[in-house]
Amino acid sequence: MPRNSSLAAVHIGSNIANARKTMSMTVDELAVASRIDSSNIRSYEAGRAMMNVRSLVRIAEALSVDPGVLLDGVASEMFIGPSPS
Repeated sequence: MPRNSSLAAVHIGSNIANARKTMSMTVDELAVASRIDSSNIRSYEAGRAMMNVRSLVRIAEALSVDPGVLLDGVASEMFIGPSPS
């Protein structure tokens, strides 16, 4: 059964991907630096999964950004329901 992602997951994932690309990092490099499996990083960036706070902080640290940068633009109503396909 496919997961229903929220608009928040899609938005945060996009922020992660943008920060990673700004750092000229590959997904695999981010995975090693954050100690999070690369398949999870890919799921987060695609908005298919929402990471927990600990993972968000680890990703932010690996990207040398404040965790708030990855949450920029997220609003509570974005957590309701699936994202449009």
